[in-house]
Amino acid sequence: MNLLAGIFIVLLGLAFGSFLNVCIWRLPRHESIAAGRSRCPACGAEIRARDNVPLFSFLFLRGRCRDCGAAISLRYPAIELATASLWLLCWLEFGLSVQRIAMAIFCFFALGLAAMDAETLLLPDAFTLPGIALGVIYSAAICDDGLPDRLRCAGLSLAWAACAAALILVIRGLYWLIRRREGMGMGDAKLLAMIAAWLGPVNALLAFFLAVVSGAVYGVILLVLNTRPKIRTLRQVQGGLWGTRLPLGSFLCAGALYAAFEGGATVRWYLDLFR
Repeated sequence: MNLLAGIFIVLLGLAFGSFLNVCIWRLPRHESIAAGRSRCPACGAEIRARDNVPLFSFLFLRGRCRDCGAAISLRYPAIELATASLWLLCWLEFGLSVQRIAMAIFCFFALGLAAMDAETLLLPDAFTLPGIALGVIYSAAICDDGLPDRLRCAGLSLAWAACAAALILVIRGLYWLIRRREGMGMGDAKLLAMIAAWLGPVNALLAFFLAVVSGAVYGVILLVLNTRPKIRTLRQVQGGLWGTRLPLGSFLCAGALYAAFEGGATVRWYLDLFR
């Protein structure tokens, strides 16, 4: 029974990973995720149903469009596999059924935002704002001491989300005062608010710390290699210019995914160093 359940979770994860790919492509471009069939970005041909089976169609087509032969981005199978893997990990890691489902939803949002920021340097409100609301609802749902306690948990979750957003805004303001240019976007503030709403203040700070460290390391590596990150905003895609900004949101999402599964153990390990 457990094996069958695991297989079901993987297949479900692959299916939702395919839908997540649609969100990643369309939301930053302000396109509907409900209307219209998927099309090849190169030739515009509609993707046939038999060519839209998660993971297997990519392998069967050898990573090429059936109509024009253009290469299909490896992001598509990677997102499908990552979603399935994270959902399976949620199923194995969290014993409480509500927590299993909730963490699977959080992984869906975090993975999608990481990919969108990496590709376009955008963190759409269509993901961050519902993500904050769902995080507050989740925080209330896991409180078991009646309606007053659930309301208190929801209020705390919302307060921590506001504090997390304020942290980014303060850093953003200080950077503007020093450099006279934008260092962090509003999307980063909403993203950290979402992480805090779901995971609480300690894990949100851990995710932020991991994001800053990993982003700094990545930036240093780029400087050493004397190259630029292959990230373009939608405006730069049309103009053909490579961007130079780092996708902090992608690093925040990676840190948040780590914190969701190992945050408690990591914080306890750190605190034990001072005993």
